[in-house]
Amino acid sequence: MILRELTLTNFKNIGGASLEFSPKINCLLGDNGMGKSNLLDAIHFLSFCKSFNGLTDPMLMKRGEDFAMLRGRYTRHGVEEEITAGLTAGRRKSFRRGGKEYQRLSDHIGLFPLVMVAPADSGLITGGSELRRRFVDMLVSQSDRRYLEALMTYNRALTQRNSMLRDHIGDTTLYLALEMQMDGAAAYIYRARRELVRSLSEIFGRYYGAVAGSGERPGLAYVSQMDETDGSLEALLETRRERDRVLGYTSAGPHRDDIDMTLDGMPARQTASQGQSKTYTIALRLAQYEFLKSSAGMSPLLLLDDIFDKLDAGRVERIMDIVASDTFGQIFVTDTNRRHLDEVVAVISGPHRLWNVADGVFTPINTI
Repeated sequence: MILRELTLTNFKNIGGASLEFSPKINCLLGDNGMGKSNLLDAIHFLSFCKSFNGLTDPMLMKRGEDFAMLRGRYTRHGVEEEITAGLTAGRRKSFRRGGKEYQRLSDHIGLFPLVMVAPADSGLITGGSELRRRFVDMLVSQSDRRYLEALMTYNRALTQRNSMLRDHIGDTTLYLALEMQMDGAAAYIYRARRELVRSLSEIFGRYYGAVAGSGERPGLAYVSQMDETDGSLEALLETRRERDRVLGYTSAGPHRDDIDMTLDGMPARQTASQGQSKTYTIALRLAQYEFLKSSAGMSPLLLLDDIFDKLDAGRVERIMDIVASDTFGQIFVTDTNRRHLDEVVAVISGPHRLWNVADGVFTPINTI
């Protein structure tokens, strides 16, 4: 898949921009806060209907403006496609594919696959379990539409059960009916997550070794309370119902799952250096790319935001060698250092384009 053109109006600090991209490597050069990452976030928004950084829609509109527009023109499976998105203050966002508006934004997820590597990825190691669940959920949702439906069903039922617990409702029949509904969705989520982590772990280990160039041993393991009941949430909730009534919330289920991330058998969040942590998350994203490419049957877009920071020259060189391979398709890279981007272009053969970014304005430097 290729993103050929992107047009933005009032998106974050970008008042107006229209860019035509190279099918291989696209570089964005500029100081921090100038709009490089904002452009990558716009590309992410067109794939996922939301910001990579979790910003609400009103925060995506340029300050002082009450609307924003995004349009991307793609080549997907050899067919030209257009995605447009509109944000208006006080109104529901609009998403259109080929001029036809989506009735459910969830129908769009996975059609235009994308992987983004960003500084915020460090939270996958150091942050709470919800960040790691979100990583897994976004990855599985892009390749399994039924998973997304199961996730939404489970979350709706979970909200209902928590409300009942807070209101001290004691009718066991109501709990049983709701827990049966949760159990079916939870079972599917549990199996899909377990299979994803199993499949991803092998790919991830290979990429980590290729980037690190050393004998470090990374590990990924899926951790779920449902292991206690062989994947049955209904049985687990039954044993915890009285406890949950005291607590006022549901203390067990897929919403409490986690991914153990280790390095040489120790928790990565405690033992990994900054360089090792960045290597870890980059390898995780590269594994995500390979998994998505296989499941989607096309090359996702690869967005590399400020990846050179905290990495030694050897690891940077090995990353560039990896993404230069035929495994990877169209790439977008940002940096504050022109030398870094020139090195990227030198390693990755093929056509490239380079822009200087200042105050939301994108000025072409050269086109080859």
